[in-house]
Formats: sequence, C-alpha cells, structure tokens
Amino acid sequence: MSVVIPSPTNTSRYLQTTIIAARYDGGVVIGSDSRASMGGVYVSSRVINKVVQVHDKIFCCMSGSLADAQAVTNAVIHKLNFHSMQMGEPPLVQSAASIMRQFCYNHRDELSAGFIVAGWDRKRGPQVFEVSLGGMVVEQEFTIGGSGSTYIYGYTDAKFKPGMTREQCLSFVTNALTLAMDRDNVSGGVAHLAVVTESGAERQLIPGNKLPMFHRI
Repeated sequence: MSVVIPSPTNTSRYLQTTIIAARYDGGVVIGSDSRASMGGVYVSSRVINKVVQVHDKIFCCMSGSLADAQAVTNAVIHKLNFHSMQMGEPPLVQSAASIMRQFCYNHRDELSAGFIVAGWDRKRGPQVFEVSLGGMVVEQEFTIGGSGSTYIYGYTDAKFKPGMTREQCLSFVTNALTLAMDRDNVSGGVAHLAVVTESGAERQLIPGNKLPMFHRI
C-alpha cells in the first residue's frame, strides 16, 4: 500500500523548536515547547502541540517545516493503523520509526522535517528513536532536537542517568525544555509532555509560569 504525501501549502512556518524524549525504568517521557515561527523572524503561534500520538502507546515529536512535519505525521498515522489491522495487534515502536524513516528517505529532497519517535510495546518495552532529516533512524536512551537543543547538550549529557524513575525522568525532561526555552528565542510557550508505559499514555501540560525557575538576568 502506498501513501502519497501532499505538497505542503505553506513551507514558511517552521517549528524551530525544542523536542526531547528519554527512557526511564518502565516507560518513556517525550516533550516539546509550543512555539512556531515564520521564517525564524516572528512568532506565528504560541500553542502548537508538537507531541503527536500516532498510536495508543506511540508518540512522535516534530521539528522543521510545520507543513512537512504534519504531512509526514498524518501519513504515518494512516499507514501505522493499516499495519496494525493487518497484523491484528498493536504495532511496535520500531515499526513506527521505520515507517517514518521510509517517508523521510523517499521524500528527502522535498521535505525539511525531523522527528523523535518514542513509546512502549510488548516486545521491547520503552524505546526512543531519532529520525533525521534524510531518513536515518538511531535508537538512543534519550535524544534532543530542534533549534533549542544546541543550548542543552551539556545539561542532558551531565544529568541523564540510565534507569531513572518516572519522577526523575519527568524532572530531567522538564528542566531541559525550560533551559532551552530560556535561551532559544524561537522556543517558548508551554511544555507539552507525554508519559508512555505498559498501562497506557498520559499527557501533561505545564504552563510557562509553572516551569522551573532558573537564573534570570
């Protein structure tokens, strides 16, 4: 079955953003800010939800061109649901990442979007995958992306610990998003989070005035 990705109608709106996902003992936490900009010049939306549920226990985060990212995400949701019906069981997280990789690779000359795919499945438990612009897939304990990620590589490298608890992982992701939003002028708004475990998915939204307070100049 082939799915045609429609040509984007507006490639000037970009998710120059901060996205992150991390694995902990029993699940994953995936999160993003909520700001979209027009050409990196001004903020076009403060309330974009970049944490997209592609199946019951699988989520993705998107960055890059908003039109491209939404087109790919919608195509992946469609194909993943069809795949699940064919198999007669919920899809694997790796299957979702592979489907997204295929779209990104096949349309690599037309698209400008990167993704994080994370979730839980019966075979391998919690998993995190980075899907790059050109269609490469890399599984990691945690990964970050978007323009804001350049400000928090040091923090994430220093603070991530394998086998964290749920609360430790939530704090790690929230603090990383907050630090990136403080420094990156095209990341901001609220923090959208999703926690995915064997029992299901839980969404959280942290308003800007409830985010952790770090040093302010």
